[in-house]
Amino acid sequence: MVNRTLAQADSQIAQILAKETERQEKTLMLIPSENYASRAVMAACGSVFTNKYAEGYPGKRYYNGCQYYDELEQVAIDRAKALFKCDHANVQLHTGSQANMAAYYAMLKPGDKIMAMSVAQGGHLTHGASVNFSGQMYESHFYGLDPDTDQLNYEQIRQMAMEVRPRLVICGASAYPRVIDFRIFKDIADECGAYLMADIAHICGLVAAEVHPTPVPFSDIVTSTTHKTLRGPRGALMLCKEQWAGKVDRAVFPGVQAGPLMHIVAGKAVAFKEAGEFGFREYQRQIVRNAHALAKTLLDEGFTLVTGGTDNHLLLVDLRNKGITGAEAADRMEVAGMVVNKNLIPNDPTPPAVTSGIRPGTPGLTTRGMKEPEMALVGRWIARVIHEGKSNPQVLDKVRGEVEELCAAFPIYLDL
Repeated sequence: MVNRTLAQADSQIAQILAKETERQEKTLMLIPSENYASRAVMAACGSVFTNKYAEGYPGKRYYNGCQYYDELEQVAIDRAKALFKCDHANVQLHTGSQANMAAYYAMLKPGDKIMAMSVAQGGHLTHGASVNFSGQMYESHFYGLDPDTDQLNYEQIRQMAMEVRPRLVICGASAYPRVIDFRIFKDIADECGAYLMADIAHICGLVAAEVHPTPVPFSDIVTSTTHKTLRGPRGALMLCKEQWAGKVDRAVFPGVQAGPLMHIVAGKAVAFKEAGEFGFREYQRQIVRNAHALAKTLLDEGFTLVTGGTDNHLLLVDLRNKGITGAEAADRMEVAGMVVNKNLIPNDPTPPAVTSGIRPGTPGLTTRGMKEPEMALVGRWIARVIHEGKSNPQVLDKVRGEVEELCAAFPIYLDL
């Protein structure tokens, strides 16, 4: 049984896989938290490293037979440390949410105060939202964006921190299109006597390529996913100074998880190597250039962008002047072959299931090899779909055809 192909073993799943492959090939991936892992990363994730438990850490396992798992994990650790120029890395984490949970376990006690960006203003659920463990285990306080600029106002954040006196200040976001000044956050944390944690899940690849400033020198702990802009497998990691290494590792195992997914660790190791190559740096620069080009086109087409533009890989589009909700726009765009997510905008008058905005990004398009001319084309398609799609549904089919032609010109995997 173990030597059958997927098609032989389970034709139903094989068919679903084939349909998903076709969907990815024929649509534009505009969700900024998604990307295409390389064939090498996927091969490592589908390897025999999936067959074994390896609880513990290199040289300190609870199972026998882990010689090569030790070697694998140490390679991944060393590559992560070199890539991000940090003292210590934990590469075992399954998800970004678990990485944040482990960071809190390492630094906090239940009931401690934390301060982070509000989800409604661009933060993440695990930064203290009441529906999440982080808001239930800790006393959460939230900073937002300046109402005049929709950007971080560091003086307002400093004043709030001095009033709240949190145990932990969290910086990082899931829908913020501007550069984050980690040095200022460090000053704020020091002034109010707090630890500083940076969640760079979205901008991890930009940080690795030095296209966005790094939080590593300023933060007690840095958490991140390994997909998104880093373009690795779905997973996470933590970075920290040497003084935090023991607490971080204990927080991960046995704190929040047991056996690591060593086949995913293998994929992470490959991704860290790819991220250290010259081509990856140019790829990250092109992500930002493409985001600028897409932003310019949308502005020219009469769209409103939160903060007026972008410094990174994503845009936040305020659709209130277009008479359409984020949910409606995302659904309409998907029919036209462009996959984007609805997203709250600052002070959004609609609920999270509806939203007044969408959040397009350029990592996936850039992986396909697209550049500024293609971004202008995509921006005009978005405008046609939003402006004409309701009154003339045939526009959606026409754009879909044009999207598929562009996808064929920029294939993802040549022979999968």
